[in-house]
Amino acid sequence: MKLIFLGPPGAGKGTQAAGVSAHLGVPHISTGDMFRSAISNQTPTGLEAKRYIDAGQLVPDSVTIAMVRERLAMDDCKAGYLLDGFPRTVEQAIALDEISAPDAVVDIDVPDERLLSRLTGRRICGKCHGTFHISKLADAHTCPVCGGEVYQRSDDMPETIATRLKAYHESTEPLIGYYTGLGKLRRVNGDNQLEEVFKAILASLE
Repeated sequence: MKLIFLGPPGAGKGTQAAGVSAHLGVPHISTGDMFRSAISNQTPTGLEAKRYIDAGQLVPDSVTIAMVRERLAMDDCKAGYLLDGFPRTVEQAIALDEISAPDAVVDIDVPDERLLSRLTGRRICGKCHGTFHISKLADAHTCPVCGGEVYQRSDDMPETIATRLKAYHESTEPLIGYYTGLGKLRRVNGDNQLEEVFKAILASLE
């Protein structure tokens, strides 16, 4: 099965994608991991992407799409894939249709106010790198696992999150209309416990 996960920052796409890909026996391909792998393996597209990244520039669509084409041609994608973080625009979606069209697209829907609460409350341990929500911490500054100091990432600040959500709504949300028009969109409520969201995703794919 060939799948795409959509959803705003903090919707839990990565967490759910890991579980669903294992359940279906297809690789979970996140854009970030794909870039890191291509650059580490020094593939032609990886080297080209690195040139833009090192110069502090955005990687053009043509390079990103070439990288996706390269990745989906690998043997582990013969039974399908689960893409997380691509496509981000309708133009990229059209390009993907020409490479290997998805069977279904799952939109993990979470209201913006819930996302703000999730992300602004997220804390990372500087020692063991564990992730926690401040509402679950007995001590707002101490990791409950290793005792290390926890901190808030700069991209979890309220103003940064508002900017990220605005960018999502402007550029990526139009994909919902695009895939709805193709009859491929499956929308699930992401404002639930992880297990409930996982079950809803699988049920939407039956």
